[in-house]
Amino acid sequence: MQKRYIPAIVLFVALLMLLAGLGARMTAVPAISFAAEKEIFLTFDDGPSSSVTESILDILKEENIKATFFIVGDRVQGREETLRRIAREGHTLGVHSQTHVYSEIYASASRLAEDADACAETIRRTTGVSPRVYRFPGGGKHPASAKLLRQKGYRIVGWNAVCGDEEIAGADAETLYLSAVNTAKGKQPVVLLCHDSATHRETAEALPRIIAHFRAEGYTFSAF
Repeated sequence: MQKRYIPAIVLFVALLMLLAGLGARMTAVPAISFAAEKEIFLTFDDGPSSSVTESILDILKEENIKATFFIVGDRVQGREETLRRIAREGHTLGVHSQTHVYSEIYASASRLAEDADACAETIRRTTGVSPRVYRFPGGGKHPASAKLLRQKGYRIVGWNAVCGDEEIAGADAETLYLSAVNTAKGKQPVVLLCHDSATHRETAEALPRIIAHFRAEGYTFSAF
């Protein structure tokens, strides 16, 4: 072999060794996981009430969890401080209705929008917060009303799991806990429907166990 080829061969071998080392370092980089985070939204309809809403707020504060409260405007009078506490503690205030009288709310899309704006104004006047999320009373699909609400800047929020405090007559805290767990299975994210009006003491009783279950399952608690 002629001497003039030896430097070229040495350079070629060195280059191969460099590339092999670089490849080894690249394969040693740990893989990045993009698995979806498990998330749950606790939502409470039909408040505020004096006793139940306050109990729920105490639990949420102790657990360091934020939730979403869909308010009935006519129920704010005499409970203004409870409404202000919801806002002060960092929870989301949403519009549910001003009257919760279905025959009036659902008379037309424009009537529903007027009712929503009246509730929003009650919340704004009491707390200084202008709510931008909305939940239809009774749920269901109302395309014309939904279109009008979106034009007004509201985000419409439904649910895909229930604790059963309206659906199951006379349910105790154990039943509500089991309903929340069972109806949330396979949902991502979970939007859990609960109620905080005065007749729902068992909901407040069930809440710590509901929270403990989803926390143990690795869920993150969020508000809208």
